[in-house]
Amino acid sequence: MSKLLIVVDMQKDFIDGALGTPEAEKIVEPVNKKIKEYDARGDLVIFTADTHGEDYLQTQEGRNLPVPHCIKGSDGWEICASLFRPQDAPVIEKETFGSKDLGIMMMELERAGNAPDEIELVGLCTDICVISNALMIKAFLPEIPVTVDSSCCAGVTPKSHENALKAMKACQIRII
Repeated sequence: MSKLLIVVDMQKDFIDGALGTPEAEKIVEPVNKKIKEYDARGDLVIFTADTHGEDYLQTQEGRNLPVPHCIKGSDGWEICASLFRPQDAPVIEKETFGSKDLGIMMMELERAGNAPDEIELVGLCTDICVISNALMIKAFLPEIPVTVDSSCCAGVTPKSHENALKAMKACQIRII
């Protein structure tokens, strides 16, 4: 059985930077452990990276969340340095909450007969990018089980994290 781990937006700005939270800081080590477990089994690990340009404040997201973050090339845009990164793990840059490129990659894997048997998501933020990508993957690959590890995710607030987990569970995403 092949498994795929998607590590969502574990970037400095979401951990201890512009939009960082104590809850985000607490999941770094559990996420790191999970990445190492997948890599040790030979399973695929994919990272996503929230990626904005200097014009962020002029975008719809920037007007609604006027906190510059994850500006490409900045320190805050970088994946957390303390996370293990398997050598072959791709990083998919995404300019919005859900990654179209990730969805396309999932469809291409399925068409080629290489779709994983199970997909697990971890990362930040549960209530924005994790839920967006989990629901998108579920739409692209409705028969592949999708799991979110709640102990390896953090939301903007603890309450919004819990709300997102409940919403994903209602959409048949397994929450552990």
